[in-house]
Amino acid sequence: MIIELNNRIETLEAGQLTVNELLELKNFTFRMLVIKINGHLVKKDQYDTALINDGDKVMVLHLVSGG
Repeated sequence: MIIELNNRIETLEAGQLTVNELLELKNFTFRMLVIKINGHLVKKDQYDTALINDGDKVMVLHLVSGG
């Protein structure tokens, strides 16, 4: 499948992925993440059920805190 991940075109072997599968596949390891699929916010408790399909636009943003 082909998706747009953080404004870059990505070609992935799978036909469909959950958010957690994508995070593992792309090695996103930050603790605080904001995920959007086609502009819709995905809550952390939905990472195992929210599906990413061919043609989706996905944003994975990591939050940094500090002072």
